[in-house]
Order: sequence, then structure tokens, then C-alpha cells
Amino acid sequence: MSFFVKTSKPEDWQNQLAEPNKQWKTGHSAKALAYCWMEAEGFPSSVKRVFQKSEYGVFKDIAFLVGFVEHKVPLLGGIRPSQNDILVLAKNRKDLVVIAVEGKVAEPFGKTVGEWLKIESEGKETRLKFLNKLLQLNQYNLQEIRYQLLHRTASAVIEAKRFNASTALMLVHSFSPNCKWFDDYSNFASLFGITAQWNSIHFAKRIDYVNLYLAWITGEKEYLTR
Repeated sequence: MSFFVKTSKPEDWQNQLAEPNKQWKTGHSAKALAYCWMEAEGFPSSVKRVFQKSEYGVFKDIAFLVGFVEHKVPLLGGIRPSQNDILVLAKNRKDLVVIAVEGKVAEPFGKTVGEWLKIESEGKETRLKFLNKLLQLNQYNLQEIRYQLLHRTASAVIEAKRFNASTALMLVHSFSPNCKWFDDYSNFASLFGITAQWNSIHFAKRIDYVNLYLAWITGEKEYLTR
């Protein structure tokens, strides 16, 4: 069981980071994301615009309920959870919506699955099988896919099931002026038959009773200097 303490300012996010001194810097994603979402008191304008123009009605009347900072989602195999920059619980007129937010500026998505597997362990094999089964990707070669995108998307589905929500969204909120690392996101989205575009929401697939969506949204540039 977990209990959460309410934050009152962006600086409150720093101590929740995996590496507080290293990650909390102006121009980096952790600080930009914190200022952007805290000052918006919910969904930032950049996110709201994409929701409103989406072809999917589930996002048009969405309301922010609560955001969990650096939210950890346990995964089968190994001991390290998937640590979401923000895990948002929202609602529309009919149901709950779970959103796993991954903030980016120039930071990469980390190792590919192939690189991650180079140091073999029983836990890694167990985890990869778990993620493959959960996201129904067993028929694909994942060696060149960024492992972070794989487990971040899985965490959105896992938490949607935990909250009994019928919609899960994995949202990359990028403050990069040139959409750096978008190709990695696009390669991941292609596993679901998606031709990815930025500032768009794409339906990925239905997993049990959960409808999974993916999105890349460009954040407000002014937060790169905060």
C-alpha cells in the first residue's frame, strides 16, 4: 500500500527523481516537465490542444484528476520497476483514463532491447516475456526497439487495469525544438501498425478491456529556460 504527499511547487519533484542532483537541471526534461505541469495545474495547453483535435472522443472531454510524480510500477522479472515521470489519472464522461507521461528534451530513450539483453540474466528473460505477452508483441523482433518505451507503455496498461480504466495512453511530452529521438518513438509505434506523427494520438490496440493509445506531444519551449 502506498500513500502520497501533495506537492506545492515544482521543486518538490526533485527529491522524487532517481538521481535528484543529476536530473534536476534547467533545459532538462525533469525540470521542464515539473514547471510545465505544475503551472498548468493539470494538463498543459500543449496537451489540451492535442486532446481537443483528436479524432477519439475519449480525449475531447477529459478532465485531470490527479498526477503521481515519479510513479513506480512493478514489473515481473528483476527488481527495478518502471518509473513514470508522471502517472495521470483522468476521467471523461464515461470512464477513467490512465496516462503514463514520459518527459524528453535531448535525453535518449536509453538502451535498445538488444543492448539491454547483452548482460544476460534470468530476470531479464522473464521480464521481456512478460512485456511481450502483456502488449501482445510476441511475433515481432524487438532487438532495435528502445526498452524504455516498451516498459513505459506496459506500465500504462498495468495501471489502467489496476484502476479498472478502459483507456490507457503512453504520452511522450517532448520539449526538444527539433523532436529529437522521435524516430525511436516512431519505430516503436510501428509495432502496432502506426505511422507516427507528432502532436497526434494514435490508437494502438485493445488489450483485454483496455484501449491502448500512443502520443508524442511537443511541449512549450519557454520551460526549457525555467
